[in-house]
Amino acid sequence: MKIMKRLPGLPVERALGVLAGRWKAVLLYVLLDGPQRTRDLERRIVGISQKVLIEQLRALEEHGTVTRRSSAGDPQGVEYQLTPLGASLKPVLESLIDWGTFHATELDEADRLLPCAAVVRHRAA
Repeated sequence: MKIMKRLPGLPVERALGVLAGRWKAVLLYVLLDGPQRTRDLERRIVGISQKVLIEQLRALEEHGTVTRRSSAGDPQGVEYQLTPLGASLKPVLESLIDWGTFHATELDEADRLLPCAAVVRHRAA
């Protein structure tokens, strides 16, 4: 069964369904930096396996938030980038980061928050 057929009908549940998954929001956040090759995404995101990376990217592609294309100069390389629909998630992701920080603070758990650098490495030049 295709992923799109499993998305709920209520808009809020649909949005959460697109973002649900351990790595989807992180992948979208990292792709805000621009197009990136599969191996670069794997290097940048600490703890993601290649299998899960590909699964999550395929789901995001099916949701219309990410596109996949062959890398220039590398016939076997694949590059992913956000679609305009995916880029429209930037303020949503920023709001979720802010709310997550607020939530942790309100519950006296701010000390449990991780810096982005704990999961996402800087993009190589």
